[in-house]
Amino acid sequence: MSLVEGEASGDEGGGDTEMKQQKTAPAPAPSKKTKQPKECFLIQPKETKEESTKTRKWRKKKITDILAKSEPKPGTPEDLQKLMKDYYSSNRSVIELEELNLPDSCFLKANDLTHSLSSYLKEICPKWVKLRKNHTEKKSVLMLILCSSAVRALELIRSMTAFKGDSKVMKLFAKHIKVQEQVKLLEKRAVHLGVGTPGRIKELVKQGGLNLNPLKFLVFDWNWRDQKLKRMMDIPEIRKEVFELLEMGVLSLCKSESLKLGLF
Repeated sequence: MSLVEGEASGDEGGGDTEMKQQKTAPAPAPSKKTKQPKECFLIQPKETKEESTKTRKWRKKKITDILAKSEPKPGTPEDLQKLMKDYYSSNRSVIELEELNLPDSCFLKANDLTHSLSSYLKEICPKWVKLRKNHTEKKSVLMLILCSSAVRALELIRSMTAFKGDSKVMKLFAKHIKVQEQVKLLEKRAVHLGVGTPGRIKELVKQGGLNLNPLKFLVFDWNWRDQKLKRMMDIPEIRKEVFELLEMGVLSLCKSESLKLGLF
């Protein structure tokens, strides 16, 4: 007992220092806390700036954003010629590509974006009334207007009232209308104007329901854009069908100058 008591009494001063050390031991903790926010504040803003610049750059590359900000430019015959070369360049020789070139004389004046459809058709075909009166051949039309969809075709038909007059107009698209029904209508009476999609018109030509030889005017709904700001020739499927239709006698008619092309 005495040894224990003696050790305790002899170490009284040491006990006090130990107690002081225990009390002062947590002191370094605040220094750690002050270091942590400094590291966070230095790194965090740099990351957010880099991320924001990346997202801004990515958004600027969207096609719809670019088209929405850019001013619309009217289509030209050169645009059609270039698209034809690009389309056939992979499977045609240089000589064959040159043969695809259409003479300038086969192109009508293009729409400069100031025309309605009726005013444009009146400009490119001032003698329409006389032409339609002399047209009596069945299974054919005098003028074809190519567009990207059935909905757009209906819009075009409504907008040409001032031009068409008493002309017989036919819807040439696939929506809710069978090919056989359209063939019967073309066989039944003379039609002056056809408005529709290249896919359905191509099918009618294949089945012998539509003869292209009497055709005098082929008009492309070139400049109109859909909700995604795409023109008809910007859509791969439509572009493919247009060029397939052109090869079904249209190009040869253009070169013989019996058929004229217009870009509305």
